[in-house]
Amino acid sequence: MNIDKITAAADRIRGHAVRTPLLSAPLLNETAGRRIFVKAECLQKTGSFKYRGARSATTALEPDIRSRGVLAFSSGNHAQGVALAARELGIPAVIVMPEDAPSLKIANTRAYGAEVVLYDREIESREDIGSALAEQRGLSLIKPFDNEEVIAGQGTTGLEIAAQAQELGIEKADVLVCCGGGGLTSGISLALEAKAPHLRPRPVEPEGFDDVARSLAAGSIQSNKAMSGSICDAIVTPAPGKMTFPIMQRLCGPGIVVSDDEAQRAMALAFSRLKLVLEPGGAVALAAALFHSEGDRDVIAVATGGNVDVAVFQSALQAFGES
Repeated sequence: MNIDKITAAADRIRGHAVRTPLLSAPLLNETAGRRIFVKAECLQKTGSFKYRGARSATTALEPDIRSRGVLAFSSGNHAQGVALAARELGIPAVIVMPEDAPSLKIANTRAYGAEVVLYDREIESREDIGSALAEQRGLSLIKPFDNEEVIAGQGTTGLEIAAQAQELGIEKADVLVCCGGGGLTSGISLALEAKAPHLRPRPVEPEGFDDVARSLAAGSIQSNKAMSGSICDAIVTPAPGKMTFPIMQRLCGPGIVVSDDEAQRAMALAFSRLKLVLEPGGAVALAAALFHSEGDRDVIAVATGGNVDVAVFQSALQAFGES
């Protein structure tokens, strides 16, 4: 896995994925005590960065294999990315989703034309279900993070950050990334290593589901004890990927862990200060930037997704929004 794969993915998705803005946030700087920039991947197609990896992986398949269709397992954002990429390419898509995924994400995945198969994430394995369906139907499994072409697609976010940081004169910064299995974090890390080594990637996770932070500290892959219990459903995964962890171990700074309340406060501030709608899992990097300041180093927070149920969003605004 190297920068060549990321640049090749950038060529394949160009004209399809959105080049999302890197926003400055002067009013948020006051809260954090340092300069904050927000990479607004919530404005990406399907409302999340996941479209990048999905488009990259599906277009990397040989045409005869791709025509049979694709399968993915996801709590929602990867699901929507794969569903839309498949629809654009005119191929079937089957998506395995947890039954407790946000209703908006399930509805949107179906709206993109995919077949949705629901499962209980507490007692069933999405990997087992997905692998069985792929074999039965001849579908190509597009894993959410442990797939080189997915990582390459997510890495295009890092190429954009590197270019935009140069345009804005950002000379040194931490790049905080909402992290589940590590596909986006590892892809961004590889891109920054090649194009902007002065920018340091750091994964951010919710309390109780900090497998990446613990893995980086321990030097070996650690797992989460539970698979539910956080509002940050989009980044709740069993453990870092076998493919993504070595990349993060080599290139990332220490992980940061934030509370659900901090994620909701970040959602409210993103809306009031930047007019961005973020889901809880897509707001943890901004929460870390705002509430876990470590000196006056500039920080780039990747706002990874905005697919939030109305009730969850209203709750965050009511609890932490400004009157």
